[in-house]
Amino acid sequence: MKVVPLVHRLGVAALLLWGVGAVASAAVTSSPGRDVIVVPISGPVDAGTMNLLRRSVDLADSHSAAAIVLDVGNASGSFASAAAIRAALAKARVPVIAFVHGRADTVAALIALNADRIVVTPQASIGSAEPVPAIGSQVAAIRAAFESAAERTHKPAQLAAAMVDPSVDVPQYKDSGTVLALDGDDAVRANIAQAMAPTLQSALALSDLNANPQLVQGYSWSEAAVRFLSSPVPGAILLALGLVGLLIEMQTLHGVAGAVGVVALALFFGGHAISGDAGPLAIGLAVAGVAAILWELHVVPGHAVPGVVGVLCLLLGSLLAFGLPFFFIAVETLATAIVIAAIVYSMLLKRLPENAWAHRLALGATQGPDYVTAADLSGLAGRTGTAVSFLRPAGIATIDAKRVDVLTAGEFIAQGTPIRVVRVEGARVFVEAVTLPSYQ
Repeated sequence: MKVVPLVHRLGVAALLLWGVGAVASAAVTSSPGRDVIVVPISGPVDAGTMNLLRRSVDLADSHSAAAIVLDVGNASGSFASAAAIRAALAKARVPVIAFVHGRADTVAALIALNADRIVVTPQASIGSAEPVPAIGSQVAAIRAAFESAAERTHKPAQLAAAMVDPSVDVPQYKDSGTVLALDGDDAVRANIAQAMAPTLQSALALSDLNANPQLVQGYSWSEAAVRFLSSPVPGAILLALGLVGLLIEMQTLHGVAGAVGVVALALFFGGHAISGDAGPLAIGLAVAGVAAILWELHVVPGHAVPGVVGVLCLLLGSLLAFGLPFFFIAVETLATAIVIAAIVYSMLLKRLPENAWAHRLALGATQGPDYVTAADLSGLAGRTGTAVSFLRPAGIATIDAKRVDVLTAGEFIAQGTPIRVVRVEGARVFVEAVTLPSYQ
């Protein structure tokens, strides 16, 4: 009779233990102690940014982070890395929040749209993503990427399309024929952003994440190096160093300056290639240009065609290295590099030897061992001597006990007649008779 109450008590105890375990398990799952992975997005968005996002997503997934927070400041860039960035954010298994507190233009707007939730500050803006140049096929492809991101994260796809395509009409937010750029208030009103907050901490508080530890991610040294090398100012310096190296190589033909120039150009084009801006065409033009210039300097000097073609290829490759969306920045950078190279080269020119490349175009013959230049006879002017032979008008005379080839102004002077040197013209010694002979 006591078995049933015992079983009943054991069952109740087991049920209580199971409930405690479930509560404990639930508490671990929703623990506020999980990390928040904060990813800063600012400046140029490039391949370094792509790698940073990819690493951050992998870290968040492996550590079961509470969320990934994209801290978006003033950021923009080309769409070369857009597909990889979208893929990295789409595979995240934790919530992605974008906190936009600056201008999120071009690909930065696409990054924000791929977040599950967007929080903006009143001073923020998002949009203005029309590609430059606005080629029809490129506009269509980028518009499709924006619409797809908006649909996946439950945001208005038409507004996302209007950020790229000026033909999309949303009169309540933009004028006809322009692309959409929303400020903080309009972004919330249009449901592009889901909330507004003045700081990152207050934005985290809206999702009950302000008490969670924050792991702020940063660029690795290789990612930072790529971003540095692909920036306009370092790019201009590297291009200028490359041009100066090739110009000094033309002056010396020692190979050292040429090697320095080639390394500088390799760093410039390599940085842009890794960042995703410089395609195979830009790299191919650069390699062909440098090879043609070095061929002209060291192999076929004076032909001009390889040198001219090489310079044109190098300049065109430099322009394309920045990518078509940054063509005007590329023009400014290249112009700055040319000015810097011209100034530096003109300053060094006074200290450099004569142009070795130009010397290879001129006759380089030298005197043989049997070649003897004419002696300086100017010291014989005014001296006297004796005609050793008849001067008709040329002949031989002794002057200061030395036999000298002489000539008269046209008159005949007999052998043995005293003579005097009247003038010397190079190797010609002109004489006259001191006393004319008598023929009576």
